[in-house]
Amino acid sequence: MATDDKKCIDLALQGGGSHGALTWGVLDRLLEESRLEIVGVSGTSAGAMNAVVLADGLHRGGREGAREALHTFWKGVSDAARFSPIQRTAWDQLMGNDNLDNSPSYLFFESLTQLVAPAKLNPLGINPLRDLVSNLVDFERVNACQKAKVFVTATNVRTGRATVFRQPQLSVDTVMASACLPFMFPAVEIDGEAYWDGGYSGNPALFPLVDDQACRDLVVVQVNPLVRRQLPESARDIINRINEITFNSSLIKELRSIQLLQQLIDTTGMEVEEYRSMRLHLIHAEQEVEKLSASSKLNAEWDFIHRLYIQGRGWADRWLAEHFEAIGQHSTFDLDAVFDDTFRPLANSEGVTPGP
Repeated sequence: MATDDKKCIDLALQGGGSHGALTWGVLDRLLEESRLEIVGVSGTSAGAMNAVVLADGLHRGGREGAREALHTFWKGVSDAARFSPIQRTAWDQLMGNDNLDNSPSYLFFESLTQLVAPAKLNPLGINPLRDLVSNLVDFERVNACQKAKVFVTATNVRTGRATVFRQPQLSVDTVMASACLPFMFPAVEIDGEAYWDGGYSGNPALFPLVDDQACRDLVVVQVNPLVRRQLPESARDIINRINEITFNSSLIKELRSIQLLQQLIDTTGMEVEEYRSMRLHLIHAEQEVEKLSASSKLNAEWDFIHRLYIQGRGWADRWLAEHFEAIGQHSTFDLDAVFDDTFRPLANSEGVTPGP
């Protein structure tokens, strides 16, 4: 809840592998802003990891504790990746190409995952990221954190629907379920149900934050581009774009629902407890991530991670400079502009589409 000298926000954090370091940068800058209070966080995959690390740090040491925890986590991700067989080629390193599209080890592994089930490919269930989360995150602190509510989304394999875990249910299993890519890891079983990556059903889930009564300003931190100006031509580009569309589709549907609800409230002037008006905001810079392919999400070299962190801080810094005063007042994310091409105008009897 906002106080006289602070404004409150809820955060929705997308997943995206190592691109989650962009979100780390955003969070680091927002935590510096003493005029802001983060009261709720919904995260999926890498966004879920950022969310629980944030809550752990907040409970342990406040804002500075959260900033330190996030830095330690992402440095740990990078350190663990040094031993991965999937690395950039020497030529890509020389040319400053952060993608892994030319890496023989990446291409071999990608092909293998299409042919061999994860349970057979990795029968021992080795997952360095799980070990890292387990070692660095104290889930007793996460579940006890009262500074911010945390929601983690995974996809129920059997039903195909989103399952949202919240305090005091959060554990290393719920986080790894949220980040379980089905071609890479066996489904994570929790209470007899199997779960895959939450990006398929909620990337991230917005409805827990919309239902939250403590705050009406929802900030979406988006790391996957909604729009690409250049059409994909190569097979690799087509695969990358399909991945982006797939992992953005659930977010777009929820944003569309919020837009329709807002239009209903604006039209009728009615607002009841179950249907509240939300102020939406977006922190994102599509131009900066368009050159990154899906393969770069597995690039965890520290130079790359740290550059993404700096970019994320820049996103948040610009957003605060331009939109801080709007928090608590009005939306800065124009949903009407996002969906203005949803319905294409019908052509007249002569086959001509009428102008505006």
